[in-house]
Amino acid sequence: MEIIVKWAKRLSVFILISGLLGIASIFALYFYIKPELPDVSSLKTVQLQTPMKVYSQDGKLISQFGEKRRIPITIDEVPPLMIKAFLATEDNRFYEHPGIDPIGIVRAASVMIMTGERKQGASTITQQVARNFFLTREKTFIRKIKEIFLAWHIEQNLTKNEILTLYLNKIPLGYRSFGIGSAAQVYYGKTLDELTLAQIAVIAGLPKAPSALNPIRSPTRAKARRHTVLLRMLDENYITQTQFEEANNAPITGEYHGAEIDLSAPYLAEMVRSEIISRYGEEKAYTQGLNVYTTVHSDRQAAATTALINNLLNYDLRHGYRGPLGQAWTNDEVLSNEDILLLLKDKPSYKPLQPAVIMVVKEKQVEALLANGDQVTVSWDGLKWARPFISDKKQGPAPQTADAIVNAGDIVLLRPMSMNNKHEQWMLGQLPDVSSAFIAINNNDGAIEALVGGFNYQQSKFNRVTQAERQIGSNIKPFVYSAGLAQGATLASLINDAPINQWDPRAGTAWRPKNSPPTYNGPTRLRLGLAQSKNVMSVRLFRQVGLTNAINYMARFGFDKSKLPRNESLALGSASLTPLEVAVAFATFANGGFKVEPYFIDRIESANGELIYQATPKQACLTCEKQIALNTDDPEYWSTIEGDAHALCDIAPYGALQVAPRIITEQNAFLMRQMMASVIWGGGSWRHKTGWNGTGWRAAAALKRHDLGGKTGTTNEAKDAWFSGFNPDLSATSWIGFDDHRRELGRVSRNINLDKHQIIGGEAGAKTAQPAWIAFMKSALKGIPERPNVLPENIVQVRIDRKSGLLTYKSDYTSRFEYFIQGTEPTEYVNNQDADSSFDRVGENSDEADESLDDLF
Repeated sequence: MEIIVKWAKRLSVFILISGLLGIASIFALYFYIKPELPDVSSLKTVQLQTPMKVYSQDGKLISQFGEKRRIPITIDEVPPLMIKAFLATEDNRFYEHPGIDPIGIVRAASVMIMTGERKQGASTITQQVARNFFLTREKTFIRKIKEIFLAWHIEQNLTKNEILTLYLNKIPLGYRSFGIGSAAQVYYGKTLDELTLAQIAVIAGLPKAPSALNPIRSPTRAKARRHTVLLRMLDENYITQTQFEEANNAPITGEYHGAEIDLSAPYLAEMVRSEIISRYGEEKAYTQGLNVYTTVHSDRQAAATTALINNLLNYDLRHGYRGPLGQAWTNDEVLSNEDILLLLKDKPSYKPLQPAVIMVVKEKQVEALLANGDQVTVSWDGLKWARPFISDKKQGPAPQTADAIVNAGDIVLLRPMSMNNKHEQWMLGQLPDVSSAFIAINNNDGAIEALVGGFNYQQSKFNRVTQAERQIGSNIKPFVYSAGLAQGATLASLINDAPINQWDPRAGTAWRPKNSPPTYNGPTRLRLGLAQSKNVMSVRLFRQVGLTNAINYMARFGFDKSKLPRNESLALGSASLTPLEVAVAFATFANGGFKVEPYFIDRIESANGELIYQATPKQACLTCEKQIALNTDDPEYWSTIEGDAHALCDIAPYGALQVAPRIITEQNAFLMRQMMASVIWGGGSWRHKTGWNGTGWRAAAALKRHDLGGKTGTTNEAKDAWFSGFNPDLSATSWIGFDDHRRELGRVSRNINLDKHQIIGGEAGAKTAQPAWIAFMKSALKGIPERPNVLPENIVQVRIDRKSGLLTYKSDYTSRFEYFIQGTEPTEYVNNQDADSSFDRVGENSDEADESLDDLF
């Protein structure tokens, strides 16, 4: 007995000494490692790596950039069942232990000793936070010791809920998703509060092996892991038996979901990404959660995208069918639907075009299988357009039966009959070869309100709005005419509309610019010359201005002098410019003569909503300009200005708004708007015999408003087609052409009997580019009242003879009122009429002018 007591004492002493040595060793190890341990207090202010998000001006998500997808959440936003799922799976004693769980360690060790397998982890959630934020994932003894000490430090500095929040936001869960908020979006396209118990269990099971256990890559493993999570929740009485069975029997539904993009503007998003990296560098751009708000409005961006896509698809309708993408089978062995869907899975989809396989061909219709598994019918209305494409200038005969167009097994692209197709009526389609660009800017400050750089960003990332320098054709003429007005010409000045035949001794050839169509009217007023896009008149006016003067004048609008040809072809648009440059230049005419600078970022906010940057563009403001000129802060002056002048101008002493530089006079801009209104509305009244169309007449019929102006443009051999136009607030440019400069837009050889697409003959600005502009403006200006015509100071109206541009007493169809800068109006009467009485001169405030101008446009 004494021996037993003796050994018991010795054992107790040994255990005590061992314990003290162990504690001493731990303390020694702690103080040895402590200098290498990071400061865990930084977790209180940690900034999680979150992607940059790009929004429209009205808050619609356009894109996000960053390697790690994360949607930060607070603990209050996490469903209670999700918290319980993670606790049951990862650390059920989380709210009880001090960061290290001895009971959990002993339990895990016991299981490993008994089974020889590591079935339970010993790391607490706090230890995982320590590892995820401060340590590598290398499996070494010293790393594990650091992890334990860091976990203890974290518990001293943060509350349990703060630790759990960090864990749920930081943990990697596969497919570049970090945190449960991102995982819910990636796998289910849902927010946390929308998840089912079955989906919660799948996500809670991912931390063990996110790559191997996710429901996209391995549904079978994901289901088995879900069963484990649900079983642990049941063991802990977090769920009932009924809940367990329902969730356990639910199918695995996970599939990849990209970011919830609300608005398609990929070309703009790339511009934003490039700009933010230029400003802040990649690290801040991709990880600091910047929220970038652009200047585009979602409605106008969507309208521009739809207008451009429809216009390109309609061009393709006119020019014929180029054939299928390929064949699903080439013999009588028809593939099963499952095999067809596997084949189509790899085929790209370019909205609204969807890949499909023709299954059955009947006389006047076909049946097809879409990539999403839907079986659809394409009627004859969706097939009859498909004449064979022969060349850009020629199409084959109209088909009579469906088998003349497609065969069973053809892999094709189908699209809805309309973009808002509610009845699932489909038609045969194809990916356009032709390209296009569309840009709309705010005339008052240069804000980009819509931008589309091509048919589809995945098809081509080349941004034609900012990168495609193309010859602009007759879009150059307004700048030639504006230069002419600046040198004393008027809207009634006569230019000889007659052929030009000029010998070029250096080239040894004659230069013979021609009108299109080649008709000539002799001496013609400037208003008609621009409205009807008379080429020879533009050249003759260009000669009057002078080459050097014209180039210097055009440079005011932002055109690079080095890119303007130093010859008379410039008068016909041989200069190559981008659609953005053209739109900005046209805005000067619309806003009264100011040069605004385009911009597309309105403001930048940090992840927590702090304002980092706010755009302060220079404004086109006539009222502000006049106040600055007067240099007065007299409140009585401001009381005479219509509207809220203080808010409008916001200049000293009321603020710090900067006025954009004036580059042409207000009067010049007004007269140019008048000429470009005639491009759309023509000249003459329907009550008389003087009616004529401008080249942009289609806009008058479609939009039915008079506060518009614009100009068509077509280059030699119709390689480029343009339409640029405006209302008082918005300027927009539409361009269409091939990226391959050798190809022409061509012509349509015969009527294809497709209602509004019945365009015969050569493609041109009015036929090919303007439809997109009209469609956009119809949407953008919906509900916006037409703006009245306001005459600037020193503008007068006099009645002139239409043929000569001289004064006249007549008030019949041979005459009209015309606008002039005061002092430039004609003084001579047609046919030597006596001018001893006061002629019909109408000032800017006369009611007679408005009542008499039945053919103002």
